[in-house]
Amino acid sequence: MKNIFVINGGQIFGHSGGRFNKTLLDTTVQYFTEHPDFEVRSTDVNNAYDPMQEAENYKWADIIIYHTPVWWFQVPHAFKKYIDEVFTAGYQNGIYRSDGRTAENPGINYGTGGLMHGKQYLLTTSWNAPITAFTLPGEFFNEHSVDEGPLFGFHRMNAFTGMQQLESIHFYDVMKNANIEENLQRYQEHLNKLFTQNNPSHENLLNSLSEV
Repeated sequence: MKNIFVINGGQIFGHSGGRFNKTLLDTTVQYFTEHPDFEVRSTDVNNAYDPMQEAENYKWADIIIYHTPVWWFQVPHAFKKYIDEVFTAGYQNGIYRSDGRTAENPGINYGTGGLMHGKQYLLTTSWNAPITAFTLPGEFFNEHSVDEGPLFGFHRMNAFTGMQQLESIHFYDVMKNANIEENLQRYQEHLNKLFTQNNPSHENLLNSLSEV
């Protein structure tokens, strides 16, 4: 039995209704709820939460799954606030004990004070940018991927806690050229590959989800 904690960072703000990332949250919860080898908890940053309880969710989980849009090349401000509050609640309380350094030799071992070794995390992101903005020479992101470019700091944040990265999945051009059904199918295949490759797939999952 593995424990899965799913976080929806898709903030409702301005012209963003957050529907795509909410659908990813619902997809993920349903996927693992229907599988007997997993238990699942979830949080939506649009709803009230208790940082201490959220830290307990991190401690409980074997795998954290983050869903977030990317706004101005960063996560939404409500999601960043959530991380700040929850990681503060997790200081010397299951998430990290220190930055890993000692007063005797402060120049080394930064980032080794995490308490979440043995746990893993999965990141999904959604973008207005097309994939070609990351892959073509001369385009905006200079051929840097999401994981090695704009979200590099997010991955280092999780490494600071001791967690190991699972293969990310990113959804591009979701505002001007969205194909929600294709994206959800690709996401289900990604979950199958990571978690249930040797088990029957959940063929009815996409059909049971609400339209976004």
